[in-house]
Amino acid sequence: MAVSIESILQELPRCRDEAQAMQDIVLANLVAIGEVPAPSRNEDRRIRMLLERFNECGLQTCSTDVFGNGMGMLPGTDGKTNILLFSNVDTLADEHFEPSLSFRKDEIIGPFIGDNSLALAAMTSLPILLDRLQIRLKSNLIVMGAVRMLGHGNLEGLNGFLNSSAIPIHYGLSLEGIQLGRLNYACLGQQLCDITVRLPEDYNWVQFGATGAIIPMNDIINRINKIPLPRRPMTTIVFGMIRGGVSYRNIARDAVLSFEVRSESAELLNQIAQQIEDITEDVTASAGVHATFDIFARRAPGGLDISHPFIRQTRAIHTALGMTSQLYPTTFALGALVEKKIPALVLGLTSGTRRGDLPEMEEAAAIEPMWTGLAQLIGVLLAIDGGFCDVV
Repeated sequence: MAVSIESILQELPRCRDEAQAMQDIVLANLVAIGEVPAPSRNEDRRIRMLLERFNECGLQTCSTDVFGNGMGMLPGTDGKTNILLFSNVDTLADEHFEPSLSFRKDEIIGPFIGDNSLALAAMTSLPILLDRLQIRLKSNLIVMGAVRMLGHGNLEGLNGFLNSSAIPIHYGLSLEGIQLGRLNYACLGQQLCDITVRLPEDYNWVQFGATGAIIPMNDIINRINKIPLPRRPMTTIVFGMIRGGVSYRNIARDAVLSFEVRSESAELLNQIAQQIEDITEDVTASAGVHATFDIFARRAPGGLDISHPFIRQTRAIHTALGMTSQLYPTTFALGALVEKKIPALVLGLTSGTRRGDLPEMEEAAAIEPMWTGLAQLIGVLLAIDGGFCDVV
């Protein structure tokens, strides 16, 4: 269809209009996928639904690989380039959680829409949209719902595919439900960590003022907060979750703190890890508890340079669609492709919020911007397919 980057940009309004004309299909896919539970390491039901939709939309060789990822391919006319389009299938809810989505006038509300039911719905709708636009890519498009990505899953599905597949991947696109305009081209270095505080077997439970595991954990948190963090290179510690205790009146036997350390510097990550290890050892010695520090995932910083044609052309597509590119480093799946030296970006599909009037796991995603998000995706695929993202 397009023979120059200019002609791709000119086609984007038509792509957006055609995407909007597919509203019923996209939203039906969103509900079908989003209301299937998919706790990490137990994603089989959602994978089956995803493969069913892959078959219906015209993808070929739809199947699971040895890791459980759900995959399909849209063969290109020459197949010299392979583009991997993927998103995570798993969610952070447990196996008893039954997700439900609801519609309001201009938004859809439910758990894990932005991470990542909407991205999966867009992937299952994309082949139909390409067909309606009469676009036939020269490149092979490999579409994958990746399993065991979140938390302790540690990108297992994606890494497994990249390490074992006989298909060479030339470009990667990680799709996220929100936010529209995000353009992640680099990843921060990252350490995913747990600190566990447990009471010893000989703990004196009846002693008046016995504090259990929570007070020592509070001490650890306070001391980690005092670790000096530079602004350059950009470094932060994100406390994500704390668990401990069973009731108001019982002393907590154990407590677990889950957090991330992020930095542009691998050296700084190692220095901070050593400081946290020292803190846990000191609390173990002084508080009479067992405090352990576990780094269960490490990812090195890296990514593309801002001047890379892949980024430049994607920014041009954003501008043509009236979007402002949000350029910032990410800490999730991009790292797996960076490690393999595969040019890759993370794109968002719509605007969304996590509001105070919604439960913790629920998000509100705007419907209207989705069509711009899908047009963006078409434009980026065409730019890759036309060779405009290649380094000359």
